[in-house]
Amino acid sequence: MAEYDLTPVQVPHVQTKYRTICTALPVPESLPIFAALQRSEPRSMWGQPPVVWHHADNFTVADRWGNRWIDWSSGVLITNAGHGREEIREGLRRIIDQDLLATYVFVHEGRATLTQLFCDLMPQPENYRVFLLSTGSEATENCIKLSKTYALQKHGPHKKYFVSFRGAFHGRTMGAQLAGGMERLKTWMVDRDQTFVQVPFPDGYKNENVSFDLFLRSLQEQGVQPKDIAGVMSESYQGIGPDFMPVEYAQKLAAFCREHDIVLVMDEVQSGFGRTGKMFCFEHYGITPDLIACGKGVSSSLPLSAVIGRKDIMDIYPPGSMTSTHSASPLAVAAAIENLKVMQKEKLVERAAQMGALLIPELERIQRKYPRVLGCCHGKGLVAGIQAVKAGTKEPDPALALRVNLKCFHKGLLMFAPVGLAGECIKIAPPLTIAEDALREALAVFEEAVDEACGAR
Repeated sequence: MAEYDLTPVQVPHVQTKYRTICTALPVPESLPIFAALQRSEPRSMWGQPPVVWHHADNFTVADRWGNRWIDWSSGVLITNAGHGREEIREGLRRIIDQDLLATYVFVHEGRATLTQLFCDLMPQPENYRVFLLSTGSEATENCIKLSKTYALQKHGPHKKYFVSFRGAFHGRTMGAQLAGGMERLKTWMVDRDQTFVQVPFPDGYKNENVSFDLFLRSLQEQGVQPKDIAGVMSESYQGIGPDFMPVEYAQKLAAFCREHDIVLVMDEVQSGFGRTGKMFCFEHYGITPDLIACGKGVSSSLPLSAVIGRKDIMDIYPPGSMTSTHSASPLAVAAAIENLKVMQKEKLVERAAQMGALLIPELERIQRKYPRVLGCCHGKGLVAGIQAVKAGTKEPDPALALRVNLKCFHKGLLMFAPVGLAGECIKIAPPLTIAEDALREALAVFEEAVDEACGAR
């Protein structure tokens, strides 16, 4: 994965409405902070562009030495409503002044408000229940648990398989990684639960076969019969792309699950809450899943996740048997309530679709300038990715992706480190509040960085 050199480099100074670069990068004065972290935390926490965040406002991020970047990361698709929203900060102040910082699963009013707000996002809200948690991994783990429990109780132990997709990322805990589709993340397990199986994802680029017949054939080849499947889980878009299912494929998958009473789970941890120009990405497919895993943009700030699901599945476990210590933490709940209010008041879902109509065609144009080394561009709304490849092939080129990423950083455009199966994907995900002139400025900076990284190749 990405490794950034901590040797300060003199870069051209930048001063625009939204960007300021006035020091060497990384900032020499920031190096003691990095050194202290090297002494106190695992190296797994490294791997992002070497900036020490000090202040983040709406769609910009600043350090304390005068540098400011347009943010194309949203943290990691967290701050959908923008960084540091005053409405969210004020909601947090009210709870702090109320002297309510932790509640375990004792009831507080905000919990009732938020769970109903989430139910109201669904068709026929009375048919859904919401389980509040802290992380996306917790949400996907509980979707796995609920799917398998439902299948066991209703059909018996033969209905045990949990199907997911190659290339998927569902979190870093054991169950989430068993369901995940990245082989390199599973080697530590050695012996694995054989009821977790993966099939190819129909992205249309890395896997050109987008027929649902491939799904069925892959299961057959692994000896898995539909009657024995407890659940199927997919990211609504795969984060390594972002890669989207064809609509027809998604609808056939949903029909397959209905036919065989298989719990259909859509992982919306990254894609939910307006990111793709719909409240939930699965809406693009015209389907309704049985369980939905949510996180990241749900609060635009504090750690909160949720499982939204059919009440007959969600109510399987009796009182006290499916909880989490910080479920519905009062502060995180307050942040999520205010986040939803902001999104609805400012029509941020619709705005993501409108800004995507600017972003995606421009990124596609930039990709077409260098088709031999920029393999494809996928995106919807305000999330997109470009795959860097070895010239004339589909072989990942993580070094090229990192060069583009670093050049953007030096010019005042901040993204998280390249993602993908080998670190080849240049991922773009600004807050949904980004101003149009800032988005145009960022696109110009990105094109300049791509030209410098790819033009001489």
